[in-house]
Amino acid sequence: MVDCLLCLANHNYNIMIETKKKGNLTELECITELTRLGYLVSIPFGEDSRYDCIVDINNKLYRIQCKTGSEQYDENNVVIGVHFKTCRQSGNCAKTSTRTKYTKEEIDFFATSYQGKCYLVPVEECSVEKLLRIIPPKNGQKKGISFLKDYEASEVISKL
Repeated sequence: MVDCLLCLANHNYNIMIETKKKGNLTELECITELTRLGYLVSIPFGEDSRYDCIVDINNKLYRIQCKTGSEQYDENNVVIGVHFKTCRQSGNCAKTSTRTKYTKEEIDFFATSYQGKCYLVPVEECSVEKLLRIIPPKNGQKKGISFLKDYEASEVISKL
């Protein structure tokens, strides 16, 4: 029994490490793209900040929370979009952890990276998750649909 618990604890630890690595890579990809676009990026000291970086755009500071996205597939295994969760989790166990939404008072944008580009989504457009579609829904729905191309960092920044 003890061996099983130790194995399970090590497995969960390894998952946590892999999740952290993926998050770090997403942050680096977003920071790299924002820097490539010519903006100054600052990183807060420590782990207690609600945002992962601050971007200086035209002398205004924007707080960015980076989230790792995953491809979303349809029933034919075609990539329809990029999905990411937009809440934070505290605690390290499913039974004791809590999920909390970010607010406009804490961050300005979520950022994710996909195929070498950074995408910015205003926090007020998100609930607890976000799907940025690459292809339109088969039912033709347009209302409430967010398209990946509309959230490219350069496109969003040009409207600020």
